Amino acid sequence: MVIVTGAGSGIGRAVSLALLKAGFRVGLAGRRQDALEETRSLSDAADAAIAVPTDVTDPTSVEQLFAQTASTYGRVDILFNNAGVSAPGDLLEDISFAAWQQVVNVNLTGAFLCTQAAFRQMKEQTPTGGRIINNGSISALSPRPNSAPYTATKHAITGLTKSSSLDGRKYNIACGQIDIGNAGTDMTSRMSAGVPQANGLLAPEPTIDVNHIADAVIYMAQLPLDANVPFVTVMATKMPLVGRG
Repeated sequence: MVIVTGAGSGIGRAVSLALLKAGFRVGLAGRRQDALEETRSLSDAADAAIAVPTDVTDPTSVEQLFAQTASTYGRVDILFNNAGVSAPGDLLEDISFAAWQQVVNVNLTGAFLCTQAAFRQMKEQTPTGGRIINNGSISALSPRPNSAPYTATKHAITGLTKSSSLDGRKYNIACGQIDIGNAGTDMTSRMSAGVPQANGLLAPEPTIDVNHIADAVIYMAQLPLDANVPFVTVMATKMPLVGRG
């Protein structure tokens, strides 16, 4: 079975629905019960999903998420660390401590707490092992203007992915990362109107169907544990990542 954080909308919802369609049982985790239930209702395999309201920044809440899903399904085979937030696009020197702390707490600490809980579950279950897939984002590779909190956490996710991959070997835990660029969700709806570029101008950017991201996650999820995709980038072909900013 699979736990998906941030399953109430966007990439998390698309991946959850694709996993259910592919025959996986899914624990839907997110802050809002109603959003999780809406995700569940959109699937023809709703009976194979449970909605577990979770605050990924709270160790007790994360422990309850893993305890409930393991109790329901007997084990946890895959974790998709997807929950994330961004800060307002303020100048670096004007970013408030509260904004910085919120992004770090959700994007980095939340992913760590879920990874830690996954390790504890996966090393004790029989057979041992499992897979962790982290949503790293294009921002794990290259920043956008005025995005220090988000970019810093996503660069840190790359370090967490590498450490988890190494430390998980003895437990038969594989860890990989998907770096996503401009998947078409509510969060990227502003792309067509123009977003800040490195040269100071505003320019529209292309997006891609979020289901392409779901397809990539399904591929990673279906691999046997003796095979792994450490890093993969799925992005809109013409977005301004490759080349001079």
